[in-house]
Amino acid sequence: MKIVVAGLLGDGFEENLREEFPGIEFAFTVSEEDQAREIKDADVYMGMPSRDVFVAADHLRWLHCPGTGIDKYTEIPELVDSDVVLTNARGPHTAPMADHVMAFCLAFAHKTHLMLLDQKAGVWDAGKYHGEQVEMEGATMGILALGGIGQAIARRANGFGMDVYAVDKKPFSPPSGVKEVWGLDRLDDLLAMSDWLVVTAPYTQDSKGMIGARELGLMKPTAHLIIISRGGIVDEDALFDTLENGRIAGAGIDAFEVEPLPEDSPWWGLDNVIISPHASALTVQMVNGRREIFKENLRRFLSNEPFLYVCDKTAGF
Repeated sequence: MKIVVAGLLGDGFEENLREEFPGIEFAFTVSEEDQAREIKDADVYMGMPSRDVFVAADHLRWLHCPGTGIDKYTEIPELVDSDVVLTNARGPHTAPMADHVMAFCLAFAHKTHLMLLDQKAGVWDAGKYHGEQVEMEGATMGILALGGIGQAIARRANGFGMDVYAVDKKPFSPPSGVKEVWGLDRLDDLLAMSDWLVVTAPYTQDSKGMIGARELGLMKPTAHLIIISRGGIVDEDALFDTLENGRIAGAGIDAFEVEPLPEDSPWWGLDNVIISPHASALTVQMVNGRREIFKENLRRFLSNEPFLYVCDKTAGF
């Protein structure tokens, strides 16, 4: 059996795989040329293959996404139409991404991003922050898609005394700390009532551009928008116009539709935006957790047992 590993490399992971799974032929690859060559006779591929790499496979049976979002995988029609099982590593990313959302919220609420600029400039001016900070307690947080990430965010927001509401494609009884989970037909209501709106939905054909100019126009002028899952769910042109004209207070953005964000992008110049480079989950614990999920699924594959976290290639998650 041959397994191509093109993700989560380093920190002794390669040696660990060889020790735990003796007798398996592992091919550790970085370049697309090497990946296309090695996948030809491989049974398993772990990583994000390009379309050219995927179609070079003769008898691939299992493809493992080392992350969570599979939108790039579903852009490969041959994969979607194939019998290749696609799994992902949902779970380890939820805690750090939820932490990152609260970091965005706290930065805006207490202006810490601006205080850091003052610190670098050697400026002590408490007066300019008088009446400019807001409290988290008693505020309303709205969450678009209450999956694992959304629920982790809700628990943290609840700890700050916030009232949490959510909409989800498949509404369910609200978990502890969430007041209501509505269907997408109540998205307008969520937009209008939220002081903090957090986008945690996966990027699919259904979610693409689902928040546009009309929806943004429903938000309070004092509201903040946090994009933590994927770019493209919020219409970025409409959001830029909304922020530039001060129709909402600000946005924390960890994911854009086109990444990396170009150096000449106008987004860099907006004072009411905090940008992070799609790095919300990049903790040591997350990387190790994703490696453990791959190893557990590899054990299951070798034992012909059901996989963890099988993805629906048609639904996109």
